Amino acid sequence: MADMSPIFRRAAARLPEERLVTLIRKPGCHLCDDAQAVIEKVCGDLGVPWEYKDIDQDPQLHDQYWEQIPVVLVDGEQHTFWRVNEDRLRKALTD
Repeated sequence: MADMSPIFRRAAARLPEERLVTLIRKPGCHLCDDAQAVIEKVCGDLGVPWEYKDIDQDPQLHDQYWEQIPVVLVDGEQHTFWRVNEDRLRKALTD
């Protein structure tokens, strides 16, 4: 199958309001605070909704991610953990 032209790729891309960034964090975590600041900036700039989930309130998230927090999911898929790179997150949300 031939590559789609750039026009069709952009048309197939999801709108910002159709995306979702999830920050999995815990209270008192300075890396989580840093990650949240980046997420707030990027999502605010792009109009992408975001949420956070407290790892201490969800046993499944705790079991899955406790060694990696903060963890960032983009549309339910793990994007990164520990440190959030602003440019990388922005690229993931605009490509």
